[in-house]
Amino acid sequence: MSAETPAAPSLFDRLWLQFRAWRGTRPFWAGLFVMLAGIPIMYFPYAHLTIGQLTVRMSTTAGAGSLIIGVLLVVLGISLWFQKHVRTFAGTAAILLGLVSLPVSNFGGFIIGFLLALVGGALAIAWAPGEPEPDTKYGVPAGNGGTDAAPAPEAPEAPVSAEATDGADPAAEPSGLDMSKSNEPYEPNDLSGTSPVNGANGRRSAG
Repeated sequence: MSAETPAAPSLFDRLWLQFRAWRGTRPFWAGLFVMLAGIPIMYFPYAHLTIGQLTVRMSTTAGAGSLIIGVLLVVLGISLWFQKHVRTFAGTAAILLGLVSLPVSNFGGFIIGFLLALVGGALAIAWAPGEPEPDTKYGVPAGNGGTDAAPAPEAPEAPVSAEATDGADPAAEPSGLDMSKSNEPYEPNDLSGTSPVNGANGRRSAG
């Protein structure tokens, strides 16, 4: 075993890497904040503060409502971890429950649960799954082997020889029409009679 061989990762390192991979595929922090928001909301209405011989009860007439809101927030936080497709609904519901907890549960668990519910709900709504990274090596996509294929050069056009031009079909029209394929012989459309072909030398023939 050479000195340059890296040591095998420990069990803690493997577990940490697996946890990071699991955390990156879901709104982890949003679910954590929403669950933490439910704890003070459902705890303070049933808590007792003892100062010496003095016992202070913080329970309200809506203690059952505070318990329901806190339990719902915890359930929404767990849903964000294991059912990430309901993130929009869960985030909106967490924000609404945080607002309802203000008049019901000691100002939203003394503002602590209210703020945690707002932050967690906003993070859940804003979260979106990331795109998988392409398989690259040194910044170059692995599909083309690290080199860009140069386009094939176009073949140069062969020059037209004089013999080829001399053998051109004289029956072809200047406009590109090939009248040699017609059954009738070609006659120039000369209505003025001024064409040198009919022997008029450019002058109108008499008669």
